[in-house]
Formats: sequence, structure tokens, C-alpha cells
Amino acid sequence: MIEWLAMGGYGFYVWSSYGMLAIALVVELVWLRRHRRESLRRVAEMRAERSMAGAARPGEANR
Repeated sequence: MIEWLAMGGYGFYVWSSYGMLAIALVVELVWLRRHRRESLRRVAEMRAERSMAGAARPGEANR
């Protein structure tokens, strides 16, 4: 098992590469989640502004 983990002397490079990939994936997922949450919040704000603008002008149809 130790020999397999050492990978012929390249174990440190291989396992650190896997570790960096895992960190990059976690960072990307966190960033995407925050970005999605911010985008949904913006859409909700835009819809609220649009509905308020439509209520202020009752003679005009909402688009």
C-alpha cells in the first residue's frame, strides 16, 4: 500500500496535484453558488421594481 501511495517516487507530486484540483473544485462550487444566489436576488429585485412601476401606472399594460 505504501508503495502504491509513493507512486514510484512521484507520490508527492501526484497527490498534491489531486489536492489542488480538489481545492479548485470546492472554490469553484462556492463561487458558483454565491454568483447564483446574487443573480436570483437581482432578478427578484428587478421583478419587484417592475411590478411597482406597473402598479404606479394603472393605464399601461405590464410587459
